[in-house]
Amino acid sequence: MRLIDDSGRHINSGGSRNLSEIMKIMGYSELYPPQELALSKGVAEGKNLLIVTPTASGKTLTAMLAAISVLERGLKVVYLTPLRALASEKYHDFKLFEKHPLVGKQIKVRIASGDYTSPGSRLSDADIIVATNEKMDSLLRRRIDWLQKVGVFITDEFHLLSDPERGPTLEMLLTKIRNRYSKAQILALSATVANSSELAEWLDCDLVLSSWRPTKLVEGIFEDGRSIMNDGSRFTVNVSTETSASVDVAIDCVAKGGQSLIFAETRKRCVSLAARAADTVYQMLSRKEALMAAEESSKLLKKGDDTDLTMTLVKLVKKGVAFHHAGLSHQCRDLVEIAYTKGVVKLIVATPTLASGVNLPARRVILSSVMRYDLEQGGYVPIRIMEYKQLCGRAGRPQYDEKGEGIIIANDNISGEDLYDHYINGTPEPIRSNLMNGKSLRSHVLSTVAEVPGIRRSEIHSLFANTLCAYYHDKSMILAKVDEMLYYLEEQELIKSKNDRYIATSFGKTISLLYMDPFTGVQFRNFIGKVMRNGNDSQDNHILAYLQVVTSSEDFFPKLQLRKKDLEFVLDLLSKNESRLVIPLDEHACTRSLLVLHNWIEEASVRQISLELGVEPGDLYRIAEAGERLVSCLYEIAKLCGRDDLLLEIDMLRRRVKYGAKSELLSMLRLTGIGRVKARSLFDAGVTSTKDLIEMDEQYIARIPKIGTTMARKIKKETIKFM
Repeated sequence: MRLIDDSGRHINSGGSRNLSEIMKIMGYSELYPPQELALSKGVAEGKNLLIVTPTASGKTLTAMLAAISVLERGLKVVYLTPLRALASEKYHDFKLFEKHPLVGKQIKVRIASGDYTSPGSRLSDADIIVATNEKMDSLLRRRIDWLQKVGVFITDEFHLLSDPERGPTLEMLLTKIRNRYSKAQILALSATVANSSELAEWLDCDLVLSSWRPTKLVEGIFEDGRSIMNDGSRFTVNVSTETSASVDVAIDCVAKGGQSLIFAETRKRCVSLAARAADTVYQMLSRKEALMAAEESSKLLKKGDDTDLTMTLVKLVKKGVAFHHAGLSHQCRDLVEIAYTKGVVKLIVATPTLASGVNLPARRVILSSVMRYDLEQGGYVPIRIMEYKQLCGRAGRPQYDEKGEGIIIANDNISGEDLYDHYINGTPEPIRSNLMNGKSLRSHVLSTVAEVPGIRRSEIHSLFANTLCAYYHDKSMILAKVDEMLYYLEEQELIKSKNDRYIATSFGKTISLLYMDPFTGVQFRNFIGKVMRNGNDSQDNHILAYLQVVTSSEDFFPKLQLRKKDLEFVLDLLSKNESRLVIPLDEHACTRSLLVLHNWIEEASVRQISLELGVEPGDLYRIAEAGERLVSCLYEIAKLCGRDDLLLEIDMLRRRVKYGAKSELLSMLRLTGIGRVKARSLFDAGVTSTKDLIEMDEQYIARIPKIGTTMARKIKKETIKFM
């Protein structure tokens, strides 16, 4: 394996006759040095590469050069990302292949980022597939035929291999790709990898390593009104007691014509800091900018919800400031990102989730604190150096700034000198495997058996012996843990063995394809066995019981714990449903997430749930999404267990969770463009089914509140299919 760095680069643009054309389309007048390095190393010639270069150094164009080479050979391109937001961003980047005839034929680009139960057949005619790691893992479990036609697997944000939640899936994904599709090129991309040479060796890749950036990155500490930067520069800012040091440092940048990004430790802190900055930033806006900010604010007001959180955001965007965190709905986050990209929003205060793939660089990136709450340790701990480097790497906008600035605000009883030595001068932690945690290991051992019926124990061992975990640790210890997991899975009747060969049972195969933790699958199966058979025509006998088992499972997230003020809601719910429970439920076995789902399907508004249960819109939608997926899994397990008597009830619950509606509205919710609010309005006007709509006059439908002429016309047109 050869290492290529800045000192040894040479240019070889062979391998892609479309290089100049795609450069022009992407807005490049010349290649960046890291792109030249990748070309010289064979990125367009099918070579396996680990590319470690800073943010904004042109890794997307480098990936496109590999893609063109693959497409010219009639093969497919798979681009993998850890997050849906990043998948969406890269999907739009690669859509240019559909608009420009770069390879002599029409190219189809598809995105796959959800619905793990989808067979993936709709992707078979795609030339470029952008997918999340989890979605691609689910496709590998199905042994999709078109995967044999993939010429390159590109994996972005490769450093997340060490993430406790996402890392194990990426690790097993890459291990299986190397094992099954060894002829395909592997291209791994990252901005920060300390142990890059070791990881390149594990991947059997050559390493392209460069520290070059299109804009210089300057890092420093701000303490007592003064900065200390690692290029020797200095600046001072008058710190106001009414704002905070991070806000004042950000405003200083805005006053000089730049955009600022503050990373704060909590959602509450995000909102607070943004509010403190708003009036001062607003005074800096030109008349044109103020009008544009008002326009973007109006879009938020129109498309967002009516919660206090969103109303606060609306007011701040009008002043050229915003906050960005997971409590906001997807629509609100998207609108904030668009407003920032347009330059309308001058300052964003965000939680670190914004740094995970969303491309919103700023001239000055500020960390208001290096402390983060750690759930496992039950308190605040300093962030890792790698996370700091990822955050400050967002500094510097190539089109606008000569340099970017990453600044840590000294506080938390840690001196500026100590912060400088640890973070500015520090080396990021090496990437390590998290595959051996119980949840990850049992899921991936089961999927390995389910994918290859009759697989030998030695073959299972061989696969896991090639993981990153095995690269760094004693293989015998790892294989012993794999054997322990095989024993557990067989004991729970997910797999069975004979003569050292393993096969998944129908139950085990189902759990693997549903992309569930086997522990959750066993929990659901045992629960189904305890549910009494329906003795009457009622189809909502077990609703609370279903919600209980779903929200308490290992696969459910986010689990929001009860507050003292929620106890009254729990006791009221128990008193009304105690006879229908399958498993005893009390305030100690109940979560706020259960209450959220229950209120949601009873048509409580987003605002009502926010006020009564303290749940922000983003969390509500994640709870509903997780609930719908797991209720669907419960349906499949009930069907597998022969409980046909429960299927209608469970399916009805799934649809109620999806739409946030009572069962009486489900008929209308089949109509395109009809959500819970319009469906309720129709029902209250006497429309109880699509049959009623067929018989009604279009003008009468239009007069129903929240419907109108355009929607009435669409409804009448669509109801024809129900005749």
